[in-house]
Amino acid sequence: MSRSAERFVRLVRSAPDPDLPIPATPGWSLTDVVGHLAMEPPRYEDLARGGDDWLRTAAELPAYNARQLRELPTRDLHELTALLRRGVDSLLATVLEFGADQPDMRFDGGTKLPADRALGTLIAEYLVHGWDIATAMGRRWPIDAADVSRVMEALVHIAPGWVDPDDTHTANYELRLRGQRRYYFEFRSGALTVTTTPPDRVDLRISADPESFLLVNYGRRSPVRESLSWRIVAWGRKPWLATAFNRRFLNP
Repeated sequence: MSRSAERFVRLVRSAPDPDLPIPATPGWSLTDVVGHLAMEPPRYEDLARGGDDWLRTAAELPAYNARQLRELPTRDLHELTALLRRGVDSLLATVLEFGADQPDMRFDGGTKLPADRALGTLIAEYLVHGWDIATAMGRRWPIDAADVSRVMEALVHIAPGWVDPDDTHTANYELRLRGQRRYYFEFRSGALTVTTTPPDRVDLRISADPESFLLVNYGRRSPVRESLSWRIVAWGRKPWLATAFNRRFLNP
């Protein structure tokens, strides 16, 4: 995680304007994005130690983020990146302190996952928001497939907490991230189970380039556009489900 965070910090510190608007996060400037990410490592560390600062539903996220930005200790970009670095170092030290006995920490949506696996969601923040900032600056921001693998180790734990309990959808999906393992998403009327064991029947199979999957999953790229370039391909018994997978998860 420290590598992803440091890469993000280097990008931010090369930006010419701390007030640069970031179109992918409407209403946020570069400083807002960095402030948000600087506040997350201490929250994760508190959750890993048994804290209760987690969101019960996706609907709470916009208000939570807005309050987080209002309460920033500083809006100086250099100080925020220094705060981010210290927070990451402290979080990693805590996870190392747990050693082989990683606690299950509660996370947004109410699911639990081992504290070291939760680091994958922070990696996703650095990758995706780094992409947002680089795009706003007119720069490239390649995403390493190995980093997406770390993200998936977390997402498979927290995904059930982001499914609408009133959704009546029932289907089995196979997700193949190219060069990585396969995951099976089994939706059952508002409940989701994610495993690496194939079910008896798969309704739709998805093969995705890791970078494309991550950016589509976080709403940064269109699944239709990625399918037209063959970076995401879907087939199976129920091909009409190809546009349904991402819509199964709640948006804040």
